Amino acid sequence: ALKKDVFFLTGSDEHGQKVAEKAEKQGLTPKEFCDTLVQKYYDLWAKLGISYDKYIRTTDDYHEKAVQKIFQRLYDKGEIYLSTYEGLYCTPCEAFFTESQLVDGKCPDCGREVKREKEEAYFFRLSKYADKLLEYYNTHPDFIKLDSTKAEMIGFIKQGLQDLCVSRTSVKWGIPVPFNPKHTIYVWIDALPNYLTALGYMQDDDSLFKKYWPADLHLMAKEIARFHIIIWPALLMALDLPLPKHIHAHGWLTQSGAKMGKSLGNGFNPYVLCDRYGVDAVRYYLLRNGPIMGDSPYDNETFLKLINSDLVNDLANLLSRTSAMLVQNFDGVLPKLSGDESELDKSLIDDTCALVQNVKIYMDKFEVHNALGEIWKVIRHANKYIEDTAPWTLKEQKDKLGNVLHNLYFVLHSVAVMLKSFLPTTADKILEALKNNDSDFDTISREYNASLYGQKVEKTALYQRLDIQKELQYLLVDSVKKEEKKMEEVKETEEKNIHK
Repeated sequence: ALKKDVFFLTGSDEHGQKVAEKAEKQGLTPKEFCDTLVQKYYDLWAKLGISYDKYIRTTDDYHEKAVQKIFQRLYDKGEIYLSTYEGLYCTPCEAFFTESQLVDGKCPDCGREVKREKEEAYFFRLSKYADKLLEYYNTHPDFIKLDSTKAEMIGFIKQGLQDLCVSRTSVKWGIPVPFNPKHTIYVWIDALPNYLTALGYMQDDDSLFKKYWPADLHLMAKEIARFHIIIWPALLMALDLPLPKHIHAHGWLTQSGAKMGKSLGNGFNPYVLCDRYGVDAVRYYLLRNGPIMGDSPYDNETFLKLINSDLVNDLANLLSRTSAMLVQNFDGVLPKLSGDESELDKSLIDDTCALVQNVKIYMDKFEVHNALGEIWKVIRHANKYIEDTAPWTLKEQKDKLGNVLHNLYFVLHSVAVMLKSFLPTTADKILEALKNNDSDFDTISREYNASLYGQKVEKTALYQRLDIQKELQYLLVDSVKKEEKKMEEVKETEEKNIHK
């Protein structure tokens, strides 16, 4: 039932000039600085219920050794050569640009100032792969999932690809070039091969690499799309390795049209939102309104209203009404289906049984927001079914009332099964209220519905309605105070480190 063997990789890119500079400002070594950040990532992923099979750090010993072997192999094949580089460099993005690539004289990716730098460096022969990349995009139309991203990449290549600087002598925080240690391997051949090294590539045990490569999907934010769609495939071609099957670059969360991020200081605090409204409420907003297919504006009011409309009015209300009527009329015990299926019954059950396929269609296209939309169509259909069947008028017709509540139970169970991948805590609460731990997609069928009876249902409050104005005040005032306190604590720590 759609069960797949999946290896989900995430991690952190920890080398480079900007990391070294930030560490120095805090009185820490680069590794100490990275250790503190990585722990925050571990904590946040756990908080948000995000699981993964492996978290790779580019400072991991096995990765560093494998990267040196990759660099050596590319050099031995003539794909890397020594020369001198002079160009316009953006430190935050760790990227060189030509004059024509700048936007208003600034970095085209982050909009910051660039500076001219010149030094001896090793280069990867990226330019020789321009035609090969264009041909690959043409013959593999589903390789880049968004047409707008594909058009952008093709346009960039047609401007003329230059060979890529892949080492620095002025940056020491990184992996040394194995045959010329005064050079540090530059970010592209350090960071991008993590997808290979995490699976054991260039290591004694490469069984995971043989099993899982090529990757089915690379998913990243759009500001690093060019590196993954141009540089990374060229490196794989140079290593004679197959390319990933799909690459998707998602958009940004924005505020007032600007990218949201730590360095810009315009983000929201996920810990505050999770602690006050629950992790699943935050997950729901990000998945339903989030940037998976493009930029997505965030504001507190939209977030709070979505909780009230979708999670409270639609989902929690459906569970509350159904469980309450089952408790009131059947002592909380689910009755058997009996009698004929009405047109209202058939329509609701048909829509519910189509859920798996309808959600799969959108998930295959990475349209997570639309996949959730399909689930919510069924939830809203069920609420309309309650209004249309008016079960409160059927107390003297126990068979009809039992059928209505039985069908609503089936819908809620099916919705919970589908939601386990999106809102796991909410899904488990629904299944607990229904006293039913079956959670396979095969349960979303007419046959399973007909087999249901006897479960002892509990009345459960899933989500509570929010006072929007009160919550806006909390988020605008109280959370700001909390952030100011945290900033004071960080400042005190930094001052202590400086004076050590």
